[in-house]
Amino acid sequence: MNTNANKMALVTGASRGIGAAVAERLARDGFTVVVNYAGSADLAEALVRKIEGAGGRALAAQADVSDPAAVRHMFDAAEAAFGGVDVLVNNAGVMTLSPIGETDDASFDRQVAINLKGSFNTLREAAKRLRPGGRIINFSSSVVGLLQPGYGVYAATKAAVEAITSVLAKELRGRTITVNSVAPGPTATDLFLNGKSPELVDRLAKLAPLERLGQPEDIAASVAFLAGPDGAWINGQTLRANGGII
Repeated sequence: MNTNANKMALVTGASRGIGAAVAERLARDGFTVVVNYAGSADLAEALVRKIEGAGGRALAAQADVSDPAAVRHMFDAAEAAFGGVDVLVNNAGVMTLSPIGETDDASFDRQVAINLKGSFNTLREAAKRLRPGGRIINFSSSVVGLLQPGYGVYAATKAAVEAITSVLAKELRGRTITVNSVAPGPTATDLFLNGKSPELVDRLAKLAPLERLGQPEDIAASVAFLAGPDGAWINGQTLRANGGII
């Protein structure tokens, strides 16, 4: 029996990359999926059609996660369509690399607004709305451990996500809701590959003992574990899905 049937998962930033892989995997596991997107409506609608074509249920929902009102409206729409939210996956994020001394205000503000404030906005709604037995899965990054030059602001936003993950897990005591984060390492997505030479990508792929880049499906499998019945005893943790890079 599929224990995820009649459960609904809301995945932010789900129109492409890791988010799309997560949405597809959760739909395959029996969840009804809300595919959140900020601006890529065509990609989100195409993913919904793909999920439905495979026998799943999905709905595209536009919302800029950095906007609290838009996030509230997205949760309202999900509840109206499917009766409630059981799983929140906070995947939406942006990354701009630059040395701290050369980072401009716009780059700093955008990463904080989406990576940190966006996660906070959805967590605040989920803390009030998730049904008993629900799961919250945030996205950190293994750069929080690697701490490479150029990643200062991005790593700072993700370190904050890890902290808020542990705090919220404690605050939801007694509601059988788990709160965890997944911290991918180098993963073959447009976000990661953009601006990198083939030589640099090859060098980064060799850093992990498994000697390859992660694939979006690898990360989706980690999310599926935390969202499914086998992840019920994992709470307040960060799962570093990085092939052993750190």
